[in-house]
Amino acid sequence: MSGEADCTLLVSLVRITHKYQFRNIMTWALSALHHFYARPGAFDNMPTVAPSPTPGVPTLPHTGPLTPGPSPAHPPTLVQLTELAALCERADLLECTVTQWKRLIGERHDLALALTIGERFNLRPVVGLAYHALMLRGKAHWDAERALTRAQRVRLLAGFYALTKLWEVLPAQPPPLTHGARCASQQRCTKAFGTLWRTVLETGTQVMPGIAREDLLGKIMLAESVMKAMVGGEIPSQGFLDGMPHCRESALVATTMRMREIKESLADYFSDDF
Repeated sequence: MSGEADCTLLVSLVRITHKYQFRNIMTWALSALHHFYARPGAFDNMPTVAPSPTPGVPTLPHTGPLTPGPSPAHPPTLVQLTELAALCERADLLECTVTQWKRLIGERHDLALALTIGERFNLRPVVGLAYHALMLRGKAHWDAERALTRAQRVRLLAGFYALTKLWEVLPAQPPPLTHGARCASQQRCTKAFGTLWRTVLETGTQVMPGIAREDLLGKIMLAESVMKAMVGGEIPSQGFLDGMPHCRESALVATTMRMREIKESLADYFSDDF
């Protein structure tokens, strides 16, 4: 239960106890693995997949119940650890691996692999972020990515269309605003927030002109940052907050909740269920 644990041995122990249903030992070994990988930096230098025995030929994840286990020469991979946590239904360990997949996606690494693993184990946050990152790479990158299936390419096109259409209507659809007890005029306050919402979303792209039209997630995250800076007095509000003197914090909360809602539902936009 420390950073000195032998993670390779623990993974092998989980695999064999899972196979023969030695549940008590499996639970203990999974707890030890969680302690090991919950440490800061535990995933540093961790490979996503096992090195290929043939130089230059990538090793893709196995599609059976479990990938082949780690060898003494090679520590566990992120794919192996994710499979182990998912198939053993160990939520805390799975969350550690999901965090690492999100980090890789944010760095634009192993996007197709993250998408494959996310879809295989229904890891919706991973699926949504991987599709979004791949979408921003463009069709030329999809065509060059041999690991992507035809169905995944169709979903990428569907997501591109859906997010583009959502952006066209989003500035006119501010999220619900919860008014404070001191709010003197909810109607005036709601109108002021609607104007602020539209202005922040539409001027955000002027602040960062390089942001892609279809990068809805980037735009809404930028809008949240601008709203936070306005409410905190870090940048001038140019009078947009004057009509809602007692609901400024509520405006920021509403913006943050809308950003989280879009982020958590990203996978829904990349659907081939027409």
